[in-house]
Amino acid sequence: MNVFGKRAIGQRLERMKASPLWSGLAFRNLHPVLPGLRDLSVPQPTLREFFFERGRRTPPGPLPSVDPRPGWLRRPATGLRATWLGHSTVLIEIDGWRVLTDPVWGPRASPSRLIGPKRFQPVPIALKALPEIDLVLLSHDHYDHLDYPTIRALARREVPFVTSPGVGAHLQGWGVPPERITELDWWETYRLPGADLTVTAAPSQHFSGRGLKDRNATLWSSMVIRGTRHSVFFSGDTGLTTEYGAIRARLGPFDLVMLEVGAFHPAWGDIHLGPAHALEALALLGGGAFMPVHWGTFALAMHAWDEPAEALLELGPAQGARLVMPRLGEPVEPAHAEAPSPWWRAAAVEAGDTPWPPPQPTEAHAEAKADMPAVRAMPWPLD
Repeated sequence: MNVFGKRAIGQRLERMKASPLWSGLAFRNLHPVLPGLRDLSVPQPTLREFFFERGRRTPPGPLPSVDPRPGWLRRPATGLRATWLGHSTVLIEIDGWRVLTDPVWGPRASPSRLIGPKRFQPVPIALKALPEIDLVLLSHDHYDHLDYPTIRALARREVPFVTSPGVGAHLQGWGVPPERITELDWWETYRLPGADLTVTAAPSQHFSGRGLKDRNATLWSSMVIRGTRHSVFFSGDTGLTTEYGAIRARLGPFDLVMLEVGAFHPAWGDIHLGPAHALEALALLGGGAFMPVHWGTFALAMHAWDEPAEALLELGPAQGARLVMPRLGEPVEPAHAEAPSPWWRAAAVEAGDTPWPPPQPTEAHAEAKADMPAVRAMPWPLD
């Protein structure tokens, strides 16, 4: 099936094998996992829990969203503006150029249109209604970051793609001309032709794969976007790593930092941040306006859908974080962003749901859980 993508061959594969991150068979994380990141006493979630336990993993109703097009008609006064379109998809306007990160318009973070994590609601703007894009960034090849129907649609535009080694084979297999694909190993830089805009790939701590037999066959990266006046950090997916200190030293400071905060679990602490570790990563990066991403779109873990946002709202100000948490589709200039308000609670209030914190499991819930069919533990997170 085309949705699974293609494996790298020829010169692309040879270049991958020359990477210091290549182990001889696949890519690897070089940085040791920090003590305490992965709680070995907590069992992995089972497929039974993931597919049969609903809890508060999805919003009870539509989340507030904004049509971004009227806002996009006006140039950003400061030269830097970001529009969160859901999960890790952000349209960044930086010093006159438009950059789109990890675009996902598909209905599910899955190889199937019938099963797998489903979007909570449509993207605030149709893909065909997007303005002209100057550059598309793809951090890695998981389904919630690399979406087959979205790439097929973007392939018809004359837009270049910058991604991690190996991911270009997927893009080329889906119709993106090879001359419009640039694969960056960590610390390599791409300059947009005819523009004062660069993208530098940087470390992250994660994994890759779209099927059962291609684990870590492609690389995963964070990305730094730099214009003439502004610099933006985009984490992709990652666990907490002190490599963020090296990123700060080599590529900082940053006017806007986008870090993943959702799909976390104690057993996955080495490959996903979650809110608390995201704040630690922000400090390592030297601060800057912090826009959380990778939440509010798909149920990819067992926590409540709004827990990442609520935890940040509680922890962030106490740690001096300058949170930027716009509504879906709301263009925001980090330099002028107001203090965040919990706009996401509107969905719960309107539906008569119990807002944060979630209710504790009851005895009846425990009995129902015991009656569920046994399913083996998940081998790794879905993203």
